[in-house]
This record gives sequence, structure tokens and C-alpha cells, in this order.
Amino acid sequence: MPDTSISRDSRTALASLFFAEILISSVGVFVHESGQDAMTAVFYRCLFGGLFLLIWGLARGHLQGLLQDRALIRGAILSGVLLVLNWVCLFAGMARSSIGVATMVYHFFPFVMLLLAALVQGERTRPMDLMWTLVGFVGVACAADPVRMWHNVDTSYLVGIALAFLAALLCGTSLLMSRQIGKQRPFALAMIQCWVGVLMLGWFSSASVLHWGTHWLWLAGLGVIHSGIVYVLFYSSYPRLPVVTIAVMAFVYPLMTLLLDYVLYGHRLVVLQMLGLVLILLGTLGVNLKWTLGSARESNACA
Repeated sequence: MPDTSISRDSRTALASLFFAEILISSVGVFVHESGQDAMTAVFYRCLFGGLFLLIWGLARGHLQGLLQDRALIRGAILSGVLLVLNWVCLFAGMARSSIGVATMVYHFFPFVMLLLAALVQGERTRPMDLMWTLVGFVGVACAADPVRMWHNVDTSYLVGIALAFLAALLCGTSLLMSRQIGKQRPFALAMIQCWVGVLMLGWFSSASVLHWGTHWLWLAGLGVIHSGIVYVLFYSSYPRLPVVTIAVMAFVYPLMTLLLDYVLYGHRLVVLQMLGLVLILLGTLGVNLKWTLGSARESNACA
């Protein structure tokens, strides 16, 4: 009976995580369909997401004693500034390149966390981890379509790629900080980060959004779904699943994003970009699953 209960709990957690990855993969679509600039979109993502997390946290008791936890508040404010800037850069990068390409470049952030943990926090890093990081970086370079950049220098496209890469740097830094301060209270951390965004971007949000229209549905969804429901699903699933499962499931996000970008907007990848995607997947799995060259070959042989 206990084994059955554990198995059922794991399946529920896996289904929740899979659903969360599907939802988060549509974030670029919501930004694009809202028709708003990056700062306005992030402001309303933070506003609606912060309201959802506040109500959820109060209802579930996740915010009890929060005002006394000054270390968490200080860390959440600083990491929140980086997280909000990361969203602004990512959305601006999507607008200048494409949702799919920017998302692939953005997925360099796990390697940023690895490198910063080694350089700043002194965490031990295996030589193989550095090799997989290099593989991931080569994948990002291929994903940016260097042939296009070489033959047809498009300033807007170059800026979009640079912004997506900057978003990865900011995201990796923010997540590394959040990992240290928010292990016990992830919901409180996420809520504070959202309200940091509201305070940061309130003055920069465009007033042109203040009229009735369907854009409010997209903006509300951006906050409630992508910074509310998704966070709840992530944080409720992670403790009940092994790291290996979480690492593999994380690739639902970029793969679904590429599919949506192709189906909705007709953006398809060239062969070199597909190779880049494969290298990013291999690099991330290699780091998360602690592959050696031998274990990687064995895993591939079994697939």
C-alpha cells in the first residue's frame, strides 16, 4: 500500500511538472499577442503574478512570519531586480529575433549558474562539467545562426541575440542567489520578486495599454499563468521528483516553444540551429546527470 501511494504521488508530481513546462513554453506567445513592449509586459506579469501569489500564499499559509525574515526579504529584493531585468531582456530579445531562437540562446542559464557557483561560491566543479558547458556554449552559438549573421548583418537580430544571452546571464545569477536564500520559502521568495518588478517598472509601463481590449487577457494570463500557476506547480513538484527527472523534463519548455513558434508564426530552424539545440540538450543533461564520456555513450546506446 505505501509503495502504491508513493508511486501515485510521483506520477501526480510528474504530470504537474509536465503541465507546468507546457504552460511556461507559451510565455513568448502571450508577450507577442499582448502587443506590448518588454517593460510593459514584464510590469503586468509582475503585477498579476504578484497578486496571484499573494492570495495563494495567504490562503495556504506560506507567508506566515515573512516580515520577520529579513535575510529572505533582502535576498529576494536583490535577486528580484536581476530576475525582472532578465525578463525584460528576454522579451526584448524575442521581439528582435524570434521566440524560438531567443529561447534557445536563453537556455544557457544553467551553465551560468554552474560557472558562477564555482567562481564565486567555491563549489567543486568536475572537469567534465566544464566540457559539457563548452558543448552547451557551442550549441548556443549554433542556435544563433552564425551563417545568417555573417552573410546578412541584421543589427536588430544581433541585438536580439545579445539581449537573450544577457537574459541568460541575469537569470543564472538570480537563480543562484535564490537557491541560497529561498530553499525553505520559495513561494514567499517568488512573490517578493514579483512585487520588486512592480516597483521597478511602474514608471516605465506604457500608458497606451490603459484601454479596454483583448490585450488584458494576454497580460493577465502572463502574470497569473506564467508567474502564478506555473510557480505553484514547479515548487509543489520539485520535492517529490528526482533531479534526473526534473533535468529531463526541463527540455519540454524549449521544444514546445520551438513548436509554437513554428505553428503560430512560421519560424523554422535551419540545420545548424537544430544542431545547436541538440548540443544544448546534451550539455545540460551532461551537467545535470553528471555524465562522463563513458556514461554518455552508454546512455545513447540504450536509447
